[in-house]
Amino acid sequence: MTEEQSYDVVVVGGGIAGLVAANRLGQLGRRAVVLEQGSEELYPCNTRYTGGTLHVCMRNVMSDESSHRQAIIDATAGFVTDNLASLIARECQRVVRWLQDEGLGFIKSDGELHHGWVLAPPVTTQPGLDWKGRGGDVLLRTLESHLVKRGGVLVRNTRGRSLIMEQHECRGVVAQQGEREARCRARAVVLAGGGFQANAALVKQYISERPERLKQRSAGTGRGDCLQMASAVGARIVGTHCFYGHLLSRDAMTNDKLWPHPYMDNLATAGIVVGPTGERFVDEGRGGVYMANIIAKLPDPLSTAVIFDQAIWDGPGRTRIVPINPFLPRVGGTLLVAEDLSALAGKLGMESGRLVETVSSYNTAIAAGALSTLNPPRRTSHYQARPITTAPFYAAPACAGITDTMGGIAINEYAQALSEDGSAIRGLYVAGAATGGLEGGPEIGYVGGLVKGGVTGLAAAEHIARHFFPN
Repeated sequence: MTEEQSYDVVVVGGGIAGLVAANRLGQLGRRAVVLEQGSEELYPCNTRYTGGTLHVCMRNVMSDESSHRQAIIDATAGFVTDNLASLIARECQRVVRWLQDEGLGFIKSDGELHHGWVLAPPVTTQPGLDWKGRGGDVLLRTLESHLVKRGGVLVRNTRGRSLIMEQHECRGVVAQQGEREARCRARAVVLAGGGFQANAALVKQYISERPERLKQRSAGTGRGDCLQMASAVGARIVGTHCFYGHLLSRDAMTNDKLWPHPYMDNLATAGIVVGPTGERFVDEGRGGVYMANIIAKLPDPLSTAVIFDQAIWDGPGRTRIVPINPFLPRVGGTLLVAEDLSALAGKLGMESGRLVETVSSYNTAIAAGALSTLNPPRRTSHYQARPITTAPFYAAPACAGITDTMGGIAINEYAQALSEDGSAIRGLYVAGAATGGLEGGPEIGYVGGLVKGGVTGLAAAEHIARHFFPN
């Protein structure tokens, strides 16, 4: 049996992007329904699990607009167009102020530049997943409460399946509610249902031949529904080859204390990452997000290890809110230790000579200032390459943790979905992680999930209000 209902606007997805859009529409006098696939009162989604930092390219969100815009273009090697980079740069601070006006608090969590604006209460400083009552959870509870007061509604256990198109305009969503189908008609639709990281078929198509050997560092709810619905009506899909994630202990595949924190990025950017033969295969100086992507594309994403020494373990290993030292061994993560590199190679099950040669070449390049001559070259513009010389020596078997996909549905600066020819699809908007073209590119540049969701949510709501409800 099919049930039909009408609203001003239908929003698919109850994360930050969807709830910001729906609430802004409510402020502008429009009634929105949010279709949320989760059935629980505190339904899982990446926003609820978030670390809570609002930043732009790992920079303080309150930095000036022009430097934000340039940082986005640089981080993505020009993949993000000027109009979209300008949108994020111009509106990112407004998102913070808007959330503050909604009653949400922020703290400065530590001395790192990008941690200047973190949702309160902050995440725990202990390993594992601990979200209840933390910043992302409070944000979702608060925004849902405000939505109801503004005449909107969030409907759980409702999964968007297809778009209602009439004369080339999007006029609603066909959704699955348990065993029955619902047709939700509206003047416009906002697709804000997240990425496709939890859809193994799409991950295999776009990101990794071995999706089962990646760790879901996420709520596991990003199933690509928005991407598939939009693609079916001719929307352009862009940038789907990359994702936001981190290097985790390989034991995170089976040990929930090892995700989402601690992660091993700081060990890897200070030391080296090797494959099963003991050779480097990635530029560690490009950071943890980049390395996670390269590892995901290997024939076996569970075949790598981070190599470092006592000085790195005691230095970079003790940084971050949830430091890998001491938590990796404390909660059951594998940490191999040996007094020399030959013995360490033996513990990794690899031929010792190759690992010894790799580390020796790396140390020699550091001493000579010749890291660019390595294969692959090692950059140092963002992370210092440290020598691996102080015994004992360490190896930490690694895996790629995938949090959110970067690619998705192409949009313009009003968050309108674009067709293959670049024209806007009337009535169809996209916000948050369902969008494409806002991060990624050849450098796999990470711009920032919460800021992206907030900015595009506001942009979609305000364009809808202006163009569909001008009075």
